[in-house]
Amino acid sequence: MSGRTAAPSLRAWSRAGVVLVAVLATDQLVKALVTEGLLRGEQRDLLGPIKLVNTRNTGVAFGQLQDGGIIVSLVIALALGALLVYFVRHASTPLIWLPTGMLLGGALGNIVDRVREGAVIDYLKLPHWPAFNVADAAITVGVVILLVVVERGERARDRA
Repeated sequence: MSGRTAAPSLRAWSRAGVVLVAVLATDQLVKALVTEGLLRGEQRDLLGPIKLVNTRNTGVAFGQLQDGGIIVSLVIALALGALLVYFVRHASTPLIWLPTGMLLGGALGNIVDRVREGAVIDYLKLPHWPAFNVADAAITVGVVILLVVVERGERARDRA
């Protein structure tokens, strides 16, 4: 790898790492505050129709694949592996570090819960929507940003 490609790649890894740490730290801090302030199953009005809850999720984001056990673990491992392979191959793509850091930070935040609690701690409840957390939100927004970044990259390559 030449010096020209190594520097952008290193910057991309560093930036993704900063985003990962920020998402993971924020997620775990809020989860700690919720579990200290609310009994499991308790809920409180937060803002308008938004409720603060203390619940557990054995599935993936937004309650999908509840009680999936090993299937959930395999889905998460495959998705993270694919993301890392893609990032390694495309680290020089502008802004690819942002969704990568968001996705990894969100996934790690929920993995920490699974190891420590056996389930993910969820705490935000919107009307007609399953409870979720900062990690879930980072994963969801990260997927959208990843799709936009990949699409922009493909369009730029097609014009070149």
